[in-house]
Amino acid sequence: MKTDRQLGLKVRDYLIANGVETPVDENKLSRDEKVELIDASMHTIIQVLGLDTQDDSISGTADRVAKMWVDELCYGLDYNNFPKCTLFDNKMGFDSMVIQRDITFHSMCEHHFQNISGMAQVAYIPNGKVVGLSKLNRIVNFFARRPQVQERLNEQIFYALEYVLGTSDVAVLLEADHYCVKARGCNDQNSSMTTSRLGAGFFDDGKLRNEFMQLAVRK
Repeated sequence: MKTDRQLGLKVRDYLIANGVETPVDENKLSRDEKVELIDASMHTIIQVLGLDTQDDSISGTADRVAKMWVDELCYGLDYNNFPKCTLFDNKMGFDSMVIQRDITFHSMCEHHFQNISGMAQVAYIPNGKVVGLSKLNRIVNFFARRPQVQERLNEQIFYALEYVLGTSDVAVLLEADHYCVKARGCNDQNSSMTTSRLGAGFFDDGKLRNEFMQLAVRK
């Protein structure tokens, strides 16, 4: 995946200005230092649980978990990984809704570090520029890949797209299953959570809002 650190840092500053950035304590650790420290901590957890760390099925678990958290589940904490967003002139003068439906995302509940999995529906109305379609998917997944609450995730995707696209005519709807509800606590297997953030015309124009909702809400 092509990345754009400078754009990522600008988006981060925009999120901070709007009060929706993930609270972080930047420790300046390198990727390898993070993996090493998580590996050691996970090894301790495995030992405390009473598992045999010498067993061939478990002996490499701490290392696998450490690399998974840093390189996969939490790569969205590092703005060096922010996706490159190619914009094109809107030569055809397209001024209607562009919608990317059913963007699959996986995240992690920051309260219990349990899985969140869901679908995102993202729409915008071009303002002089259009973006490569896959970039909508990549932005959704960048912000999903960090410990999250769904409300903040929804806001981060919205404001990142607002900044990148140069327009407030953006709509983001998320529907997700939270395994901190499904796999523990109340153990409710059937509930899901839906959040939305509608900007400019998507909020003010009833016809546009209804069009987006009709297209976005999964049957």
